[in-house]
Amino acid sequence: MKEFVINDNDSGQRVDKFVAKALPNLPKSMMYRLIRKKDIKINGKRCDISDRLNTGDVITIYVKDEVSAEKKHDMSFLKCSPDIEIVYEDKNVLIVNKPVGLDSHSNGSPMTETLIDRIKHYLYNKKEYLPDSENSFAPALCSRLDRNTCGLVTAAKTASALRDINEAIRAGNIHKIYHCVTVGKLPKREDIITAYHQKDESRNLVKISDSPIDGYKHIKTGYRVLSEKGPLSIVEVKLYTGRTHQIRAHLAHIGAPILGDGKYGSVAANKRYGVFRQALCAFSLEFHIPESSDMHYLNTLVLKAPTPDFEKKLF
Repeated sequence: MKEFVINDNDSGQRVDKFVAKALPNLPKSMMYRLIRKKDIKINGKRCDISDRLNTGDVITIYVKDEVSAEKKHDMSFLKCSPDIEIVYEDKNVLIVNKPVGLDSHSNGSPMTETLIDRIKHYLYNKKEYLPDSENSFAPALCSRLDRNTCGLVTAAKTASALRDINEAIRAGNIHKIYHCVTVGKLPKREDIITAYHQKDESRNLVKISDSPIDGYKHIKTGYRVLSEKGPLSIVEVKLYTGRTHQIRAHLAHIGAPILGDGKYGSVAANKRYGVFRQALCAFSLEFHIPESSDMHYLNTLVLKAPTPDFEKKLF
C-alpha cells in the first residue's frame, strides 16, 4: 500500500496524472484496473480517473511493493552551478537572463550544464525547492531558448504558476520581443510577414515556403529596423507564432539572415565579422494576463534583458 498527502503543487491534477508521476513504474493498464477495482481511494472513498485532487487529500493506492516504487528524485542538478542572472523574482516565478552557450534543457549528456538545473540548484539553496517534499512537481521552464540564443526565460516555481503561465502563452497573452543583428537589407524598415514552415527532425533544420505545402505550418513574424551600420542592422522582432528556429529561418528566407547563424546565415559574413553564434536575444517581456488568473499582477511589469554583447560589439 502507498499513501500520499496532496500538497499545493499536486492540487488540481487528475488522479491518473498524479499516480503516473508519483509511481512511474506502475503500468497504466494496472493503474486503470486498480481504479476500477476501487483499489485507489481519495480520503478513503472510491474515485474516478478524472477526479481532481485538492490540497490535503489523502490518496491511498493498494498495490504490491514490486510495482509501486516511488519516484526517485533526480538530484543531479546539484552538480551544476547555482549561478543565474536574475531579472525578476517572486514567490511564483523566476525570470532570468540566459547566457549564450547554455542549454535550456538537457541534451542527453550527463556532463552538460543546463539552465533548468541551475535554477533548481538556486532554489534548492534557498529551500524553495526541496525534492523530498514533492510528490509530482519540480520547477520548470515556461519557454526555452536555443543554446546560442541569449535573453529572458521564465521559470515557474509552483505548479499553479506553471499552468497559468503556459495558458497565457497559448492564448498569446505574453509578448516577447527579440533583438538581432541581420546581414543584408530588409525589404522594408517595418513589416509583418507570413510564410509556411516545416521542420526536418533528422537534420534539426527548417524549410520555409511562401505558399502552402502539405505538412508545412503557417508562421507570422513582425520586424522593425532599429539601427543600421553598413550591411548590418539591429532588428526588433515579434513572434506571432512560435515555431522552431522561426526568426532565424524566416529572416534568412527574406534575404536578411542573422549574423553568426551557422544553420541559416552567411558563412562569409560570419567570418568577416568574427561572429559564430547567432546574434539573437530574447530582449523584453510583457504580460497581458486576464484578471481571472492569479498571475495577472505580472501585467504591471515590463522586463528587459541587458543590452546583448553582440550589439555592444557591432554598434
